[in-house]
Amino acid sequence: MKKTISNQMFNDNKFKLGLFAANCSGGMAVTKIPERWDNSWENNLQMAEIADAAGIEFLLPIARWIGYGGETNFHGNVLETITWASALLARTQHISVFSTVHTSFNHPVVVAKQIATMDNIGHGRAGLNVVCGWNRPEYEALGGELPYDHESRYAYGQEWVDVIKALWKEEKPFDWHREFFNLKNTYGYPHPLNKNVPILNAAGSAQGRKFAIRNADFLFTSTITLESSEKEIAELKQQAEQIKRETALNILTFSYVVCRENRKEAEEFHEWYSQEHADWGAVDNVIRLMFENAESFPKDKLNFIRNRFSAGHGGYPLVGTPDDVADGIERLSKAGFAGSTLAFVNYAKELPYFCQEVLPRLEAKGLRLPFNGEKDVC
Repeated sequence: MKKTISNQMFNDNKFKLGLFAANCSGGMAVTKIPERWDNSWENNLQMAEIADAAGIEFLLPIARWIGYGGETNFHGNVLETITWASALLARTQHISVFSTVHTSFNHPVVVAKQIATMDNIGHGRAGLNVVCGWNRPEYEALGGELPYDHESRYAYGQEWVDVIKALWKEEKPFDWHREFFNLKNTYGYPHPLNKNVPILNAAGSAQGRKFAIRNADFLFTSTITLESSEKEIAELKQQAEQIKRETALNILTFSYVVCRENRKEAEEFHEWYSQEHADWGAVDNVIRLMFENAESFPKDKLNFIRNRFSAGHGGYPLVGTPDDVADGIERLSKAGFAGSTLAFVNYAKELPYFCQEVLPRLEAKGLRLPFNGEKDVC
């Protein structure tokens, strides 16, 4: 029998790294170039095995039910996140794998058992990314309307998370009678192997941030400028202190990477895929939907960062040589972030060079420890 492995999300690295959206067609690059990311199972497995061997902490998928249109129908082809994560946990040894779950589409008793099963499959390496909902066309595609107002969706999400945490903790069947759920003689076996399954939540609005600060181990937010992020992080940590959290609040952001041997080559490729061959129809659909229904980005900044949406879905740019990319990650750390997800135009092809050249530079900067695949076996 395999030994339980501690979840990499709680390791000692000062700055954690993950890969984002590889389960989706196109990944994070809204581009028309032929070599854009093909989200086949084979490609996802190859990516995961590279990341697992390199000591990257986590894989984070996007739960998507309908694409964004444009010429490529960006995110029109998406591997479902529970099954995706379960399969990857079975095929890897060290990396944490999250599943992204919409509260409104999934019953908490079912999700509690799904995540616990994943954690058993992965010997303590599962994670849960909670989404309280924003994309109205997805709700319509599933036969309904976007439920409740923004604030009420988070009230529903709070009870949803409370049910899951109770199912992971309680040893005996229990009843639950509150505003949104009426459960009788419910229980959740098996429990997760890891008593602290990491919970992640992306938060932009005031209600969303209160929800994340109360419930999540990792709050996921965008970076418009490093100066604004530094102020924002200080405010979030102050809010976390006010509610006397039992654990520290870790704040993550998301980035996209174009790393090449020389800066000119990196910048030319960046311009080529993200500007000359962007799928602007899909980009504008993403921005329109976010403006109408989401608060993940400040609304007055959405058009300002339109070019970032084509390059990496609005993520922070890490473009240049290995030194440039490592320096950019160091700047994110100095701003107060505990880590970042990464996205590449082609994860499987570009990730090996990043691991070979950038990870050692991050170790030299004191942001990460050398990875020994056996060190976390207990």
